[in-house]
Amino acid sequence: MDPILIALVSGLLGLVTAGFMAVYVLKQDEGSKKIREISEAIKEGAEAFLGREYRILAIFVVVVTIILGLVPALGWLVAFAFVFGAISSGLAGYVGMQIAIRANRRTAAAAEKSLNHGLRVSFRGGAVMGMCVVSIGIIGLSVLYFLFNARPDFLFIIPGYGFGASSVAIFARVGGGIYTKAADTGADIVGKVEKGIPEDDPRNAAVIADFVGDNVGDVAGMGADLFESYVDSIIATMALATIAVMSPHLSRGLVPDLATAWWIPMIVAAGGIIASIAGIFMVRVGVKTEMKGLLNALRRGTFAAAILVAIFSFLGILWLKADIGIFWAILAGLVGGVLIGESTNFYTSYVYKPTLKVAESSQTGGATLIISGFANGLMSVMPPVILVVVAILVAYKFADIYGVAIAGIGMLSTLGIQDATDAYGPVADNAGGIVQMAGLPEVIRERTDALDSLGNTTAATGKGFAIGAAGLTSLALLLSYTQAVGINVADVSLLDPLVIAGIFLGAMLPAIFCAMALNAVGKTSFSIVNEVRRQFKEIAGLTEGKEGVKPEYGRCVAICTTASLKQMLLPGLMTIISPVIVGLVLGPVALAGFLIGAIASGLILAIAFANAGGSWDNAKKWVETGAFGGKGSDSHKAAVIGDTVGDPMKDTAGPALNIMIKLMSIIALVLAPVLAGTAGLL
Repeated sequence: MDPILIALVSGLLGLVTAGFMAVYVLKQDEGSKKIREISEAIKEGAEAFLGREYRILAIFVVVVTIILGLVPALGWLVAFAFVFGAISSGLAGYVGMQIAIRANRRTAAAAEKSLNHGLRVSFRGGAVMGMCVVSIGIIGLSVLYFLFNARPDFLFIIPGYGFGASSVAIFARVGGGIYTKAADTGADIVGKVEKGIPEDDPRNAAVIADFVGDNVGDVAGMGADLFESYVDSIIATMALATIAVMSPHLSRGLVPDLATAWWIPMIVAAGGIIASIAGIFMVRVGVKTEMKGLLNALRRGTFAAAILVAIFSFLGILWLKADIGIFWAILAGLVGGVLIGESTNFYTSYVYKPTLKVAESSQTGGATLIISGFANGLMSVMPPVILVVVAILVAYKFADIYGVAIAGIGMLSTLGIQDATDAYGPVADNAGGIVQMAGLPEVIRERTDALDSLGNTTAATGKGFAIGAAGLTSLALLLSYTQAVGINVADVSLLDPLVIAGIFLGAMLPAIFCAMALNAVGKTSFSIVNEVRRQFKEIAGLTEGKEGVKPEYGRCVAICTTASLKQMLLPGLMTIISPVIVGLVLGPVALAGFLIGAIASGLILAIAFANAGGSWDNAKKWVETGAFGGKGSDSHKAAVIGDTVGDPMKDTAGPALNIMIKLMSIIALVLAPVLAGTAGLL
């Protein structure tokens, strides 16, 4: 049986599973009229934002498609792959968000019955996103394979698919991230700190915008992010197929022929889809609300999926008569990914000491809490980086640089369930807010708070997992680029001024990118804070909660939508244009150095930002359980400040860096036919 046909069938099975999950969610009780009204407002805002964002992206896609088609060394087939990738990425995010904005009300209603029912509904809502990402990705690559694998330029066509996916992802992640964190920060500053009212209080004009942001940023944006990680890792491995046929490092072939080297990443990804489906159905929890029990419920599913992937990969390697060293490389990536997730969990969950120490520092004010949290984020860099390095060395030892690329696929092989646990978080968060706004009993809020706290942890774990995979995938794309342009490492000195210049320019860019993203959130938050203050001041009876008096939620939604769409453009365009300029002006060798600097710098900043933000968020959650004075205390106000500082770090700048380093790497690979044999303008 054709291995790519197996991959295609697994993708279709994944879509069937996503459909089953969606039907299950949509059949659940939608709750009271009040719950439905709140959820409908969230749905309306999310769809309006995504519609405007996709219209802007459509213009960008058309312009880039024309440019790619007119460049002689690239052509219209690369342009077609680019459009296909852009549509696939946008579709994955859109479908996932459509279910999420319908699952929130149903999760709120399910939590009225039991914690387990609330978890089941919210997790299956998130699972739709997880299965759509991997299924659409593998189906898209299978279609391209069947269309173009017989062409000699096949390996120059498929990077266009990754370019399209990454281009949409960078704008979706940055735009959605600006939206969600500006609304969240603005709501917290005025509501919790200034007014001392509960989180998600219906008197706060920014709460609906905050809920909308969860969906457009943490569901649609995150889905596009992980989609491009997934397809880029497969494309990078395919591009290194000639190394697998004859490994210079091992002085032997790892596969019997070129086609087998293309099939292996698709077969591993196919096994990952089946394993993720099995893992998703293993997630369940009892009636208690302890965090450890909730975490163990999700761990059971993710660990089971990882074990199944290892088994399927081993059988696939035997079936394709490939070298067993490839399996060890896959296993290195798979184990590394699981351990990176656990490391992130350790540094960000309030079950463990690092975040508890951050919460403890809230007793002496916001300054000490911010210092403690940022130090925790920086310290958390060590385990993931070491694990990535170990995975690289092990993979290279057993399967050359082809093994390094396939290790990235091993790390991402369980993406179906990893993404499900990540996308579950925003659904649970929305449900908790709906419960608060609808005035449901405290016991229901306790259940949704438990689900929300778990979502914070799983979201942080998912970000750590994605960042580690981004490092391996970007490195694989870099290696693919050097092969494609004919850079012989033995002939290039690390002391070459062009290499050094490229490294410094590349290392600089993630810092500039983060500054743009953080400033964008800060500016938009400033507008939201002033708007919420204005409404409390000018709308009579709002502060007192007078019956029949409501804030103007739509004003904050409009502010966030306009500002985030406007400010997402510059960071995205900078990311796309920079490698083109470096490659054309300084040449292909300098561009390789540029990618090295960007990958190293971006990986460090992404981990530090994501984990610092995660620890501040969960430190706040710990204080809200009653620690150090609980809600309304000075410690709580300090913790809220830390959370608002960390929000744009962990949900805007940090995760967008994953896409940034991969996007620049895939652009370099797409440009390889243009740059091959050139020396730059200088």
